[in-house]
Amino acid sequence: MNIGLFTDTYYPQINGVATSVLMLKENLEKLGHTAYIFTTTDPEAPADERNVYRLPSIPFASARRIGMFYHPGIAREIRTLRLDLIHTHTEFSLGIFGRMIANELGIPTVHTMHTIYEHFTHYIAKTGTLDSAAKTLARKMSRYFCNTAGAVIAPTEKVEEMLRVYGVRNKIAVIPTGIELGKFAPARYGTDEVRTLRAEYGLADWDKVLIYIGRISKEKNIAEVLHGLKEYLPQHPNTRFLLVGDGPDRNNLQSLAQSLGIESQVIFAGEKPWDQIGLYYQLGDVFVSASQSETQGLTFIEALAAGLPLIAKTDPCLDHVLFEGVNGFAFADKAGFLSALEAALSSDTILQGMSMAAVRSAVPFSAKTFGQTAAALYEETLLQKNGYAFALYKEEAHCLQSICDHQRTV
Repeated sequence: MNIGLFTDTYYPQINGVATSVLMLKENLEKLGHTAYIFTTTDPEAPADERNVYRLPSIPFASARRIGMFYHPGIAREIRTLRLDLIHTHTEFSLGIFGRMIANELGIPTVHTMHTIYEHFTHYIAKTGTLDSAAKTLARKMSRYFCNTAGAVIAPTEKVEEMLRVYGVRNKIAVIPTGIELGKFAPARYGTDEVRTLRAEYGLADWDKVLIYIGRISKEKNIAEVLHGLKEYLPQHPNTRFLLVGDGPDRNNLQSLAQSLGIESQVIFAGEKPWDQIGLYYQLGDVFVSASQSETQGLTFIEALAAGLPLIAKTDPCLDHVLFEGVNGFAFADKAGFLSALEAALSSDTILQGMSMAAVRSAVPFSAKTFGQTAAALYEETLLQKNGYAFALYKEEAHCLQSICDHQRTV
């Protein structure tokens, strides 16, 4: 199959959607399919990309970009690619472009609902009234995009249930995004390599490290973690909280850490290249997150594959991911958060056992499985499309035969 993947964000940008699309492209190609990426320009993009087409774009909401809704030159190029199906990963510029091309070519579409947009409306609407209107619009936009696709992919049951509440009637396939497990495996990284990187951040061999990797933004709810650590860190002087990533809330959170009196134990490492992220996970002992905005939370899977138990705020996206007391702990409030930290970090034996369980629990989320399941859905969607067209053909042929028979009897 020749598949067109349309996305507003892609490598080298670091976020869940960009990672998902990259994994999908690579694993479709391993299965013998051809995947073409249509995305936004990026000043950091490599010059030698294969089968990647970039539309002119401008920055939007910090690290994100918004591209043109249509590009005549790229549209002409697409007509030569003989695409079988278009898979959209956004409801905005590139998603609209993908839909326009699919309609023009008469080919089916699949759409993945990656983002719960009502958790992000604060970026465009600051007041309560406007924010409420923006959330309503986000739901309507999501409903329309999903109901007009040939098939819909939700990364978790949480998203499937949300879409049903929105009024989506279309078929929804729950397909978790996979990751390249080997990229995060602890055995991939040598002890000296990890120790050298720890030293760069002033981490001693005996320090326990809580780590967060991802976007530093309001919807990730990092402030709740810092407020909880106000009570924990002063009592545990050999514990550090390391944040790897960047975003619009970084300065606010640095100020918050200072006002809470824990700035000496909180380290903001900044954004790091995607090809180094696997090593950075090895700096941590547990992965910490209070985010409620995840559709799947790829960093949770990455952390498990890296051998890090999870300490995460209760959320439906953690169903089938976090197993209480086995590969991590869920918390609902500050007391639960502090209890989880004590339970995970009080014993090296317990921590080591949970680390081994974490690696095992990541196995079902392999990138290979992700690519195979997505390809199967594509084939099913194409069969449905062709079956519908064949049914129309038979109906038209039957009508034509009836007309001919009638004429012969006249």
